[in-house]
Amino acid sequence: MSSSILKKSAHIRYHLRCLKTFLPTAYTSNDSQRMTLAFFTLCALDLLGALDAHTTAAERSAYADWIYRCQHPDGGFRGFTGADVGDNGRRTEGNHQWDPANIAATYFALVSLAILGDDLARVRGPECLAWLKRLQLRDGTFGEALSLEEEVQGGRDMRFCFCAAVIRWILRGEEEAEAAEEDDIDVDGLMRFFEASQTYEGGFANGPFHEAHAGWTSCAVGAMSLLGKLPTTSKDKMRKIGGGGNTWPSTESIDRLLGWLVSRQTSVLQEEDSPEPEGAVAIEGTQPPSTDGEADQDGATPEDSTIEPSEDELRIAGISGRCNKAADTCYAFWAGGSLMVTLKRQPLMT
Repeated sequence: MSSSILKKSAHIRYHLRCLKTFLPTAYTSNDSQRMTLAFFTLCALDLLGALDAHTTAAERSAYADWIYRCQHPDGGFRGFTGADVGDNGRRTEGNHQWDPANIAATYFALVSLAILGDDLARVRGPECLAWLKRLQLRDGTFGEALSLEEEVQGGRDMRFCFCAAVIRWILRGEEEAEAAEEDDIDVDGLMRFFEASQTYEGGFANGPFHEAHAGWTSCAVGAMSLLGKLPTTSKDKMRKIGGGGNTWPSTESIDRLLGWLVSRQTSVLQEEDSPEPEGAVAIEGTQPPSTDGEADQDGATPEDSTIEPSEDELRIAGISGRCNKAADTCYAFWAGGSLMVTLKRQPLMT
């Protein structure tokens, strides 16, 4: 088998091009999401160990200044500077509806500042936390932004729940949040949503009665960890949530989670297309599958339906995002990260 080598220098050149010159043409339609693009660019260079080596202290300070330029006066961060209507009397009841902060941009802004080594001293922490609390919905989830009437806008999304947990953790931390719960988000409400979103398989869906998915699972696990709600050992007593003596996550729920994450490993690297036969499909008169070992009309026997993977296939394993799906690189991150976070908090579990 041939070995694969990551072309690190090419990745660095690409991200430096995005950081220091113009973004590629393909990103033109994402101009309002510059905070998101900035995060991925800075994060990539940081992970490649190239951020400090290829930028000066003055440049990194300028990047932080640009992020602060996107800070909203009422709390949170906007997605780009183009929506900033300005201060000093230029913000009015008629125009500030076009300049909302949103939860995703706020998450990306705070994490980017941390990557740049900023001390966050210029972040409007109290305003941001108050704004975050107003974004929480009655079912414990979080929306994306607030309207002029202070109504929560945007759909319910497990990703927004993760963003909220990160924002809260960065600005408050676990200890300070416990000391001022009256000004905090409804953590128990958010945990009830996570509990309702865990499927019978063990993974997490985007909401109750949906399919478990590695991406949603990563958001739920990461959020619970930052909220201090994952047990540190398999024998920890869980905090009661709601009435009736309900405790969650239980040891059983964590066991199911770990089992589902481990079962995502697969040697199926590509989904095969199954084209329908030409012409209409006849229901009547179709030949049922053979059950006695005899060949069917195509000459296939039941034993042929089980194909053992080759030695090379067994040496290559990926991670799928859902049951009965092929492997995909992104799910190695989501499922692998969830395993690391869960096992870090669960050292006694096997």
